[in-house]
Parts: sequence; structure tokens; C-alpha cells
Amino acid sequence: MVTLPLPSGAVPDADASFTDVHGQVCIVMTADCLPVLFCNEEGTQVAAAHAGWRGLVNGVLEQTLSKFDEPGKVMAWLGPAIGPDAFEVGSEVREQFMAHDANAVVAFKPHNDRWLADIYLLARQRLMASGVTQIYGGEYCTVSAPETFFSYRRENRTGRQASCIWISTECG
Repeated sequence: MVTLPLPSGAVPDADASFTDVHGQVCIVMTADCLPVLFCNEEGTQVAAAHAGWRGLVNGVLEQTLSKFDEPGKVMAWLGPAIGPDAFEVGSEVREQFMAHDANAVVAFKPHNDRWLADIYLLARQRLMASGVTQIYGGEYCTVSAPETFFSYRRENRTGRQASCIWISTECG
């Protein structure tokens, strides 16, 4: 997690960025992982998070929300990610989510000897548990829309989608 702007020349390695500076862009690059964009109700604070399954398990959304003055008054947008019919995971992934919240069970469907995971539902659960009630997006599948989105799972090598958010210099 980094707060922008950074000192000149700094190149961070982080799964999320936050700013309250007009014109400063928060950006996340994804192929199948879930990009989540945040904005407070006043439009004075924004953030972007890269929420793959590891990031979700390790609390990237909660860490991002902690940067906001009033986390309960934040809106979240779930960008394009691998959909619930394509995101196949092993039992170890399911168990990590279940260890955090038993309600995660509804986000997993048995599929052969593995599980299909709904990353959108898992993110919604984490956001709602943190007090976020305004959650939008979450209806695209990067794997099943090759004409629209890049997907590492589909192609084994790929480009990336950029999800960006900033505070317009005309605001406030």
C-alpha cells in the first residue's frame, strides 16, 4: 500500500495506492485478478487495489480502506476479472478464505476435484464486512471475453487492463 504522490524517481512495489491529491492517478494493472477502485462520497480521496486471491486473503481491501478518513462512506467499483465459471482453485485456497470467514463457503462450487471460486463475491463479502455498502461492477469475465479483455488463464501470456481513478482538478 502506497500513498501518492511519491518522491521523484520512486518506483513502488505495492498492491494498492491511495491519494487525496487532485490530478494524481491511482492505477492498477490486471489480466485476471480483480481491480478495485475506491472513492469517498465527497470525491476527495481515491484508491486503486490489485485484489487477486492472495491479496484478498491477506487483506488488501481492508488495508486500502484504512487509508480513508471515513471507511464506511466509501464507494467501491469491481473491475473486470476472472469470472465464477472460470476461476478454478484448489482446496488450499478455499480453506484460506474459510479460515477468515466461514461465510466464504457460498463463493465456492465443487468442480471435479477442485473448486470454482467467485472472486467478485469474495471481494463483496470483505467490503461489506468493512462497512462498504455502495459496491458496483463485478459482472465481466476476462477469460470468456477474448475480444474485450486480456486473460493470462486463457492465453498463458498476455497484456494487461489498466484501471485508473483520480480526483479531477475541476472538483472541489
